[in-house]
Amino acid sequence: MDFSRVLAGPYCTMMLSDMGAEVIKIERPELGDDTRHFGPFQNGESGYFMFLNRGKKSIEMNLKDPDDRESLMELIKDADVIVENFRPGVMENLGLGYETLKEVNEGLIYCSISGFGQYGPLKKRPAYDLVAQAMGGIASITGHPDNPPTRSGASLGDMSAALYAAYGIMVALFHRERTGIGQAIDVAMVDTIFSLLEHNVMRYTSEGVIPERIGSRHPISAPFDVFETKEGSIVIATANEPLFVKLCSVMGKEELLEDERFKTDILRGKNEAELKVILEEWLSGYTADEAVDLISQAGVPCSTILNIAEISESDHIKEREMLLDVEHPVAGKTRIPGNPVKLSATPVQIKSPSPALGEHNNMIKKTTEK
Repeated sequence: MDFSRVLAGPYCTMMLSDMGAEVIKIERPELGDDTRHFGPFQNGESGYFMFLNRGKKSIEMNLKDPDDRESLMELIKDADVIVENFRPGVMENLGLGYETLKEVNEGLIYCSISGFGQYGPLKKRPAYDLVAQAMGGIASITGHPDNPPTRSGASLGDMSAALYAAYGIMVALFHRERTGIGQAIDVAMVDTIFSLLEHNVMRYTSEGVIPERIGSRHPISAPFDVFETKEGSIVIATANEPLFVKLCSVMGKEELLEDERFKTDILRGKNEAELKVILEEWLSGYTADEAVDLISQAGVPCSTILNIAEISESDHIKEREMLLDVEHPVAGKTRIPGNPVKLSATPVQIKSPSPALGEHNNMIKKTTEK
């Protein structure tokens, strides 16, 4: 049962729906999920909503209405999982908190997603993804040193929280299979952003270094950055000695291996500006595509920088089924992102398009009346 709205909760339940879960989306009468009114639109239907809510059922419920609450409690008796992303305390005030509902369904798994978590000094503070990225630390290390801290181009706070929530739900279901015991899951966007900082936190805790914005380059390894070619930009990622040997070989500059400035990965990191000048001088003889062909054939990680249209139309995305056609009764044929998890025995399936608001009201009511 999905009480969530906008992004983090719906993305979590979308992933579960793709993998076979029956997801009943509880929506406000007449208004529904906020994202029903978010662009972009196709034939008046929100592309944002269609992507995040495919494969789900929708019922309208006023959580304060006695009749609706009676139907709701009947559904909760048989539910495996509840997902909600209200501010902490809202579901408790409605009489729908975990401590209350586990008395109705002792095996219930109750997942709460919020900005700062269900406990802690900031639990009541409102948050959107921008706030999570700013407070979680990732904005401080994103961008170039001469520019302000920068939000990532995707909503990493919401999306990481969604994925951690889905992961937690699967672990809790596995635990319940063994013990019969349900539990509450508490996922905070700020926590998930903090967990994504990886070595940046360890640089602080181990060495007292406060990482700063350094653009696309790596704080230790080089060459590991965006580089200009004769026509277009590419990225090259060399993070160990064998890769640097291969890169020098394809460049025909084996003498760099004996250069005191570049003999080790640490030295290359310290002298990355000089190394970048040398590399871009060589790249100036090639277009981006030509350079990537040469460097990748040598076994060194590299790529051109694709925009959304280019990656969407790429053979890789098509063959990996990461952009799928779904027929919607109002919007028509829609192309929406696929699921990145590929399972051999139980492949992911999109069961149906996103539902109309309250589309399944009658079906659910008949079920609860029985």
